Amino acid sequence: MLDVALKEWAVVCDLLLEGRLSLLLRKGGIHESGGPGVFELEHRRFALFPSWAHQKPAMIKSDWCSVVEPGQEPRQITFHGIGEAARIWPVTGRSQIDVLDDIHCWTAEQVDMRFSYKPDRPLFLVAVRASRLRVAKTVTNHAEYSGCRSWVPLRPGDHVDDAAAQPAVTDAEFDEMLTRIDAVII
Repeated sequence: MLDVALKEWAVVCDLLLEGRLSLLLRKGGIHESGGPGVFELEHRRFALFPSWAHQKPAMIKSDWCSVVEPGQEPRQITFHGIGEAARIWPVTGRSQIDVLDDIHCWTAEQVDMRFSYKPDRPLFLVAVRASRLRVAKTVTNHAEYSGCRSWVPLRPGDHVDDAAAQPAVTDAEFDEMLTRIDAVII
């Protein structure tokens, strides 16, 4: 059972669970244990908490922007999957992301915005091994789950059963992606 979730744009959660994405770009939210704007990989395994608050169609590449649903956070959240952080790289330059353009979903404008936010801090690229839950879990979106944060501690009744979750990509596909990124981000 997982007692923590990582908040990420709903469209990104969907792409992870469909096997069309295995990366996250993170810089940090307002409420982070390392301080405002400082992302730390506090948990290696987590439920994927879909968020609608900041996602915008213009920030996702054209192949997927039509499925972006901007808006308010719903009263209930459904967890469809989990993630496991396999590796994390600090990205020091825009050219590193540009070389990997075909394996992520963000527009150039979104990548620039993430680099520009607190430019003295690195942007992190996180390789996430996503898996679909055998049974989705719907919970009330409690007040303590809201806000701009990465990590959400889940109430005991909201813990997510990750037994028998099915990986979204094969081991070979995931390993190939890791090898490619290792060659780019040195």
